[in-house]
Amino acid sequence: MLNLANTLLLLSVPVLWMGVVQLCFGLLSRWVFDDGVALFFMESAIPMMMLPLLLVALAWKRRLNTVSYRDALLFATLTWIITGILGALPIMLIVEVSFTDAVFESISALTTTGATILVGLDTMPPSFLLYRQFLQWMGGLGVVIFVVAVLPMLNVGGMRLLRAETPGPIKYDKLTPRIANTSHYLWLVYLLITLLCILAYYWGGMTFYDALAHSFTTVSTGGFSTHDSSMWFYESHLLLGISNIFMILGAVSFVLHFGFLRTGRFKVYWHNEEARVFMLMVVFLSLGLAVWLFAQGRYGMGESVSFAFFHVVSFITSTGFGAADLSSWPPGTDLFLVTVAYLGGCAGSTAGGNKVIRDIVAFKIVYRQLKLLVHPRAVLPIHYNGEVVDDAVRNAVMAFLFFAAFNGVVFTLLLMMTGLDAWSAFTAVAACINVLGPGFGEVGSNFQPVSDTGTWILSAAMIIGRLEYLTVFALLLPAFWRY
Repeated sequence: MLNLANTLLLLSVPVLWMGVVQLCFGLLSRWVFDDGVALFFMESAIPMMMLPLLLVALAWKRRLNTVSYRDALLFATLTWIITGILGALPIMLIVEVSFTDAVFESISALTTTGATILVGLDTMPPSFLLYRQFLQWMGGLGVVIFVVAVLPMLNVGGMRLLRAETPGPIKYDKLTPRIANTSHYLWLVYLLITLLCILAYYWGGMTFYDALAHSFTTVSTGGFSTHDSSMWFYESHLLLGISNIFMILGAVSFVLHFGFLRTGRFKVYWHNEEARVFMLMVVFLSLGLAVWLFAQGRYGMGESVSFAFFHVVSFITSTGFGAADLSSWPPGTDLFLVTVAYLGGCAGSTAGGNKVIRDIVAFKIVYRQLKLLVHPRAVLPIHYNGEVVDDAVRNAVMAFLFFAAFNGVVFTLLLMMTGLDAWSAFTAVAACINVLGPGFGEVGSNFQPVSDTGTWILSAAMIIGRLEYLTVFALLLPAFWRY
């Protein structure tokens, strides 16, 4: 049964958190960077913190009822919408863009999409740029998962919320028996990888500020940068290689990272079918692109391999960092990279796209059907990681892929109706619905050419893609709202 009072009280936690984040960046702006934008952070933060404090106080007295699965779906969706709007307030005040563009930038950050309407990043206040980067890091593992760590204090079962937000078709594995411990361990792994990324970037030649800022958006596979030239600002292939490592770590299931930290054995990655296939896909796709670039005379062999690996990893992990001038690459590479983006990273990671686990299951379903044409009476169960895939998972995979294709077509047509050409509209939708970031055509450099209507459409696409379609579309069913 849907309980709207539960949802409203739970929403006070992410609202309060957004106020705290903006307050902290206001203090950073004043005491660390002294870049003149502290007041703008304060103006949005202080009013934002008042109502949630009152609601949380009421929640402690009343205690919340058990959260139903429908409560979880509604809470997960509204969390991204509301935090996206609240996160936009400092953006609108500091860089003086419209509310529409500010919401787009904020949602792009929190969903780790990385699409932007801003130009001239190199001259913007450093505290503001770090705020953008931090929003991506915060959204990487999910605002909702952070809230799950708080919910036990409110006497609320958190597993339903984690299932509603966690990417991937298989959502019932837990690291520990208690979901609160699960979320704590996920954040611990996330923090550890981020710290290692900071040190690696700093060792590779970045300033400490850039190392901190880019670690936020590398581990979260978000793709925002503090420079208009993105990761090629330092013109360092060493930094591209470091970025590859941590983008891949962000795109592999954090459950596996936890398993590695607990056992110290790399075999936990290779023995997992999804991680193994993901790694092999990255290697073969990158080598294929490198050979193509070298054969076309675009770069020497070393640069071809470096740029090919970097951009394949950037797109397949849905990070969206840039380095080379993709517009100068041979024809067909843009479509190749968009296709790579649809493949996606691993379930239970910060990456977007279809997720490799779905790619594997879908391939096995198609292969099974082909074999049944030859052997109609054969019993051919589908296996994943040595276990039989049940009908519920197979149905969920096929439903997801249908929604991915259907939404891609619908959103592309809607964008074309706003005035974008077909190729620009298609790549803009692919960039947003796969939480990737960069597009091609008119949106090759940024999303400023998109109209206000198109910008709202793409903002919706980012949230729908981040929550993987079904979570959002379930809210449109009349049965969802019946008591």
